[in-house]
Amino acid sequence: MQTGSSPFLLLGTLCAGLSVAAGAFGAHFLKSVLDVQMLTVFETAARYQMYHALGLCIVSWANARTPHRRLTAVGWLFTAGIVLFCGSLYGMSLSGVRWLGALTPLGGAAFIVGWGLFAWNAWKS
Repeated sequence: MQTGSSPFLLLGTLCAGLSVAAGAFGAHFLKSVLDVQMLTVFETAARYQMYHALGLCIVSWANARTPHRRLTAVGWLFTAGIVLFCGSLYGMSLSGVRWLGALTPLGGAAFIVGWGLFAWNAWKS
């Protein structure tokens, strides 16, 4: 990576592509395998992954324009949220292991704190 760049554009684009793949997998393969409730959980994971993949791309753009530690923290919070929130929902829906759902609120909290910090950064800029 170049000096001053962040990993968030790469992470965002990779997560966006994986989200599309997950959505297609859910729509074309899992529809006949999962019950309606677990398919909905899987689709929620794919949707939130895409939202936050795009968020990572925006964070990368904002950080390139006006670098700040807060933006770096936002990027890592979004990344943690994708892993915890989306990962736990994917895992729960595919494996049926319900305790993975205990991780979901931690990922949701990371998303919320990340958006709040992003808003604070926008206010302060």
